[in-house]
Amino acid sequence: MRLILGVLLTAVSLVAAAAPDGAELFGRYCAACHGDKGDGGVGVPLSLPTFLDSVDDRFLAETIRYGRPGRVMPAFDALSDAQVSAIVTYIRAWSKQPAPIYGDKPVSGDPVHGKELFASHCAACHGENGGGGKGTGVTFSRHRDLPIIAPALNNSGFLRAATDEMIRYTLQYGRPGTPMISSKEQGLSGQDVNDLVSYVRSFDGHATDTHPADPAVAATLSAESPYTLEETVENIKQAITSQNFILIRTDTLEHGLVKEGEENPRQVILHFCNFNFLYEALAVDPRVGMFLPCLVAVTEQAGKVTVSTIDPQYLSQLFNNVELDEYCKRMRGVYQSIIEEATL
Repeated sequence: MRLILGVLLTAVSLVAAAAPDGAELFGRYCAACHGDKGDGGVGVPLSLPTFLDSVDDRFLAETIRYGRPGRVMPAFDALSDAQVSAIVTYIRAWSKQPAPIYGDKPVSGDPVHGKELFASHCAACHGENGGGGKGTGVTFSRHRDLPIIAPALNNSGFLRAATDEMIRYTLQYGRPGTPMISSKEQGLSGQDVNDLVSYVRSFDGHATDTHPADPAVAATLSAESPYTLEETVENIKQAITSQNFILIRTDTLEHGLVKEGEENPRQVILHFCNFNFLYEALAVDPRVGMFLPCLVAVTEQAGKVTVSTIDPQYLSQLFNNVELDEYCKRMRGVYQSIIEEATL
């Protein structure tokens, strides 16, 4: 008996040790956008009671798994089912209420009338065609049309995660603490709510959320310079000014990476910025700070001088934010102009 008990206890211990840690996973994958305690940031506030009390665990799990294509929320398709479940359990613990349970039965309504209602009651926040509000979520340090950005409803990730019953519940009761008010406060009838749900569901199959990767876009932009390293650096400084950017500093590429005095002097990096452009881009997505202010490297190897920088359009494919794409495209044009002007 003692032997059997010992084996069982060992087995239980092994299972417990192997079980994913939801708090650790949330900290690793979610906290950077949603806050350490789920109170929001770049992403929406997950710990908001009226949010948690209106979404089921299926919605949370599907959102983690498939994200919101074309928006800021990425798809974490590499996580195992056990890891996703652990994160959901961790998030759910912020609520004192049990998770709601919704059925999969479609709501019957008139999508044509729902479209009219959507235009008058929903489009101001969720966008004319359900594409979602502008911005990246909750942040009071930057200008936003609303303190909490309305999610994209015309989005394959949302439509996959949300059942008709969940959408109807959200319309009926709203989300106190957010601009989303209840259907009763808006003067809508039960049939109006059903019509709205039917209209939102009609987005299925043609959601405007494509954000395809372009295999022709490389990770870096580069060009060989016919000038010496010193001449090329001076050319870039002039090109930076001509593009209405300000040179911040010139340094060795290895500065801070190796002992002082051991840096390779034939590897130089120039830091520069246009602060108006930077602030505009940060207001769209704070992650743009990963490649702004701007950097251009000039290196010499075996007598060949090369100018290179990261391609913002390549990064835009990773950011999953359609609104940011235009800024990345503009920044790519600036880099190309600087490189061409410095190496012609």
